[in-house]
Amino acid sequence: MTTTRRTRGAAVAAAVVAGVAACSAPSEGGSGGSSADSVVIGVASEPDTLSPLLGYGKDGNSKIFDGLLARDADLKLKPALAKSLPEVADDGLTYTYTLREGVKFSDGEPLTAADVVFTYRTVLDEKTNNTSRSELDAVKDVRASGDDKVVFRLKYPYAPFAGRTVLPVVPEHIAGKQDPNTGSFNTQPVGTGPYVLSAWSKGEKLTFKANPHYWGGAPKVTTFTMAVIADDNVRATRLRSGDLDGAVLPPNLAATFKNDEGMKSYEARSYDFRAVTLPTAGKVTGDRAIRQALDAAVDRKAMVDKILDGAGTPAYGPLPVDDPSFAKGIEREPDVGKATRILDEAGWKTGEDGIRAKDGQRATFTLLYPSGDKVRQDHALAYASDAKKAGIDVRVESATWEVIEPRMKDDAVLAGFGSTGDPDFGLYTLLHSSLAGDGFNNMARYDNPAVDQALDTGRRTQEPDKRKAAYDRLQRELVKDPGYTFLTHINHLYVLADRWEGLTTQLEPHEHGFASGPWWNIEDWQPKK
Repeated sequence: MTTTRRTRGAAVAAAVVAGVAACSAPSEGGSGGSSADSVVIGVASEPDTLSPLLGYGKDGNSKIFDGLLARDADLKLKPALAKSLPEVADDGLTYTYTLREGVKFSDGEPLTAADVVFTYRTVLDEKTNNTSRSELDAVKDVRASGDDKVVFRLKYPYAPFAGRTVLPVVPEHIAGKQDPNTGSFNTQPVGTGPYVLSAWSKGEKLTFKANPHYWGGAPKVTTFTMAVIADDNVRATRLRSGDLDGAVLPPNLAATFKNDEGMKSYEARSYDFRAVTLPTAGKVTGDRAIRQALDAAVDRKAMVDKILDGAGTPAYGPLPVDDPSFAKGIEREPDVGKATRILDEAGWKTGEDGIRAKDGQRATFTLLYPSGDKVRQDHALAYASDAKKAGIDVRVESATWEVIEPRMKDDAVLAGFGSTGDPDFGLYTLLHSSLAGDGFNNMARYDNPAVDQALDTGRRTQEPDKRKAAYDRLQRELVKDPGYTFLTHINHLYVLADRWEGLTTQLEPHEHGFASGPWWNIEDWQPKK
């Protein structure tokens, strides 16, 4: 859950007001369904920054920047700024990339190996406020070999390292003259991607135009706007009015467009899951018996059926059931009887009001969810209802992220996570004790030595069987000692005006809407004939 995965409270209010006003004034950047070369997309949130040095675009699909590599529709790695996939030494410790010739930044300056080196060294610098730094832990050093070669040396063989080099590259001649944490580059980026940022009204919209220096050729969609509309209903209303060309929508609202002529729906499978963080510092959530009972009591399938309208799957852990590394046999049905037995044995006794208590402490805690997110709200309410059957009182409360963030240490949160590409990409930051409380990393402050060991093994060995066995152990340990209650894996739903060809979806991470969606390859879209 990075900074690009949440909407700031001020932005929420501004977006709702702007969204309502725009329904009667679609000329504010909207194409209103009239132009094939201009697109307006409704998304739920905006990034805090557009600088890759602080984490923006780290998983690829940024329209402003490119990485050394990129991913295709099937998530296979392909060359981007590099002219080919890397040369990897036999010991797995050296990766060499040769840069594509003739690439320029959007200001016309040429890309060189020094820009790549600057990007990675700045991200790895502890003075840079990048909470994703641990993802590059394997890097010992990075250096240029002439103007067109970049060489990475690793501390240990890291099997999925090439997948980390989708990290966007920034220009040293601009970003190198600024403080990466506070400089203007954070809101006025310069990159090599197919588009450049032309305007950003915080909390309202970001507008992009085609990059005249783009090495991949001129896109047919010459301008596009990301309209920031936190409220699901307002987003759907603006789409129906023609003020938007497309939007990310929850299942119940996406379904209302099913029979609309001129509209097309897209459903993307994802690694995105909803889970309840259970802070170990909490007087109630810190008790393993409480966490085990909640895991047993929750009805995951009912959430998929009733909240997601079938657009998802039950989450028995952080990996979806169809992932090759999923631990077979950990699937479990709701079992309130098991939950009550666990609590009885742990000394949580039922009171007259049906709520349990132990040593004077009632089994009650607050569950926060971000305002305006109907899907999370419904998950939170269903979770509270299931918990009450076991005698646990979960008090659901909506709040802005400004309110939620300082309370995450003590209060549970209905959170979303999930990364594609490799198990290490999502699990390490979610669970490793070294990252407990590091921003949105390890929000539950989970600390389990067996899980840490499995994560370290999975990260530091290249042998597929050993990696699979490590992640299998990790998932089984999470069933015994859950730091989160995993609820559902969510399919992402989008509705767009049916005016273009070339639209596809990828297997998506948690972060979607802004970076992922049918517009992940908008530079390749063609007007429909």
